[in-house]
Amino acid sequence: MPSYTSVPAPIDTIWGVPDTKDQVLPGIWHVTTPSHGGYVLSDERQAAMPAALRRDDPFYEEDVDWALVLLGFASEFRRLPTAGITLQVENARRSVRAWHPDRYSAYTGEDVPPSDSHVLRRRAAYTAAIGQYASVSASGDWADWVPAGKVGVMFRRVEGVDALGFARFSGDPIHGLVDKDQYGKRGDVETFDSLGAVRVESTAPITKQVASL
Repeated sequence: MPSYTSVPAPIDTIWGVPDTKDQVLPGIWHVTTPSHGGYVLSDERQAAMPAALRRDDPFYEEDVDWALVLLGFASEFRRLPTAGITLQVENARRSVRAWHPDRYSAYTGEDVPPSDSHVLRRRAAYTAAIGQYASVSASGDWADWVPAGKVGVMFRRVEGVDALGFARFSGDPIHGLVDKDQYGKRGDVETFDSLGAVRVESTAPITKQVASL
């Protein structure tokens, strides 16, 4: 197994100046800042990261990308005398499978079914909605422009979708009114048509005194 060189603690990160710094393995620092944190890799470690798991920069944030580091150097992490480290490594594997299914498949050679990854499910849903208007925000009937029993929804046209399943939108938004019960049954990705929305030209003229459509 390759040996790696310990390096000085990072002075700065993309999240700001670190408050805490811990070199968990030679060349792998875990840092926290007032805003965020994660793993920071030395040049040597970054170069050694498996290509399928490697970010363009050496900063692996604590919400999702931390798992790439534990999976990439799993055998070393498992040997750490840290309580529960085996479970942490296994959780990292599951996290990469769910959040980075393409990277996971490229690294392991295992296919990830959509049932195991909300990213794949969301990506498929937005891909199917390309060219349609998808809901992006909503207001309850507490808003001046939404009649009682309705939900006011803003929709934008789906132009494309990225690898993480986030839509790219284009053009101006449109607005519609949706029955509250129908809106309560919504899925992760809904469109103007799937919600049965009724178009309103703008939010300005609509008031609670307008009869439900």
